[in-house]
Amino acid sequence: MAKKVRQYVCLFVAVIAYFLFHEGAHALAALYFGVFKSINFLGLGVQIDVYHEAMTDVQMGIFCLVGAVATLIVGWVLVLLRHRICAFKSTYIRTLGWYGTMVMLLLDPLYLSIIYKYVGGGDMNGIRLIMPELAAQIAFGALFVINLLAIIFVAYKPYKESFQTA
Repeated sequence: MAKKVRQYVCLFVAVIAYFLFHEGAHALAALYFGVFKSINFLGLGVQIDVYHEAMTDVQMGIFCLVGAVATLIVGWVLVLLRHRICAFKSTYIRTLGWYGTMVMLLLDPLYLSIIYKYVGGGDMNGIRLIMPELAAQIAFGALFVINLLAIIFVAYKPYKESFQTA
């Protein structure tokens, strides 16, 4: 039972961290462009609202892209730090590292390659202002595959071994 509680707690924390990095990057971009309006809490999510009429297409595209870029950077930092994270005695830190890596590397690429079409577009609405939508879909689909392979072939083994030796 304690293992399941740890897994659920760490998955929840990883998702919260995802929102902080993703929406935090949007907020920083909005502040940089001088168009920040508000933070909206929408059911299970958070959204940074901007004065979009005051933005150019390029600014809107960058604003929408920075969230995904931020989470991908955090995800790859977690991959690079996997051995250090796996060295911690705390199973909570190791579990959070594992779930954090998966959430940060997979969520945005999956969303921006496939899921966005079924839920209103989200960030893709702005990204398509600076690049063709199909090109963005293909790029994020490729990122999803690359990141999934990195999780399977680079991150999985150290985490698995760290939990087996604990």
